[in-house]
Amino acid sequence: MTDALQVELVAADRVVWSGGATMVIARTVDGDVGVLRGHAPVLSALTDAVVEITPEEGTEVIATVDGGFLSVANDRVSILSEHVLLAHEIDLSKAEVELEEARRLLGTSNDAEKRIRRAEARIRAVEKAS
Repeated sequence: MTDALQVELVAADRVVWSGGATMVIARTVDGDVGVLRGHAPVLSALTDAVVEITPEEGTEVIATVDGGFLSVANDRVSILSEHVLLAHEIDLSKAEVELEEARRLLGTSNDAEKRIRRAEARIRAVEKAS
């Protein structure tokens, strides 16, 4: 038996990343959660934020999720979100433009805050991966 967590990062249209990892960090509606081997079972809603996966081998996986769910049980971690982007898939200049547009709409649009959170998460992901 391996000493790693078995992790799946899944979007609605694809499995983004799957494999063994030593740690996963994700932001739930209750705050950041760090998952190591032996973690208690958890089912929690995710916010629009960065997810960090430390694989057994290779470089850290940095991604953004647009909400979704985190499930932890028996050293298996499932992160499910409608949209998931790996840091290298994010266009930084596009995310910066989206952030500025969303800030201008603040107070006039119901989805401005959500757009700000998503753009900020994408920018943070690119910065962490750099």
